[in-house]
Amino acid sequence: MKVLILEDETLAAEKLENMLVEINTSIEIMASLKSIESAVEWFEVNNAPDLVISDIRLLDGLSFEVFRQLSYTGPVIFTTAYDQYAVKAFEVNSIDYLLKPVQIEKLTQSLEKLKSLQAKPEQSFPYDDLMSMIQSQQKDFKSRFMIRSGQKIVAVSVEKIAYFFSQNKLTYLVTFDNKKYALDQTLEIVDRQVDPKLFFRANRQFIVKFEAIEEIHPYFKGRVKINLNPASEEDIVISADKTPEFKKWLDS
Repeated sequence: MKVLILEDETLAAEKLENMLVEINTSIEIMASLKSIESAVEWFEVNNAPDLVISDIRLLDGLSFEVFRQLSYTGPVIFTTAYDQYAVKAFEVNSIDYLLKPVQIEKLTQSLEKLKSLQAKPEQSFPYDDLMSMIQSQQKDFKSRFMIRSGQKIVAVSVEKIAYFFSQNKLTYLVTFDNKKYALDQTLEIVDRQVDPKLFFRANRQFIVKFEAIEEIHPYFKGRVKINLNPASEEDIVISADKTPEFKKWLDS
């Protein structure tokens, strides 16, 4: 199988390549490209791959634009760091969808799904519809959290929240004036409720707001360490795999 990767994060692309080869050593990576422009140029001078694995957002826009411009009708596996998109839209026309960071088990399942679809005739994908859906659909993120504090219910607006963290299987919210409240949701649920433009899942323990980041320091082995205001009791280290995503979020 010949595979083309469209991914603007070098580490994520390398990880995909390694996983594909681990799953099947006969897989050939034709190229790994970072932008719509380079992908369109590549298709103009190369034979079509058997499969495209593409991040939804590339350096210069949504990757759907690549396929809208081309006559490629082969299978595509889309990946994305955010789950606010309409997942059901990717379950049709041989399209699959994986949430980043991509897990080898999920990628294996997608490749198995591809085998079952290869006997079907080629179809044209509704890329225009998918582009419009993603560009127009905005998830309703929480604007406030209702929290029980003693005998009272306290409403904490998102604007006042500096970060969330988990500790001893409990989840906490910390405000910019350094008040801490316990939540009845897990950090995974909170991550789906807050706007990814404002908050970043730094690691398994912390979700941080841009305005709360006071300092960023290079750390060992390609990682970065961040200091928050108000200060956290724990060190916050972002993994080497996630650092490119973090830097992109900072610059978005």
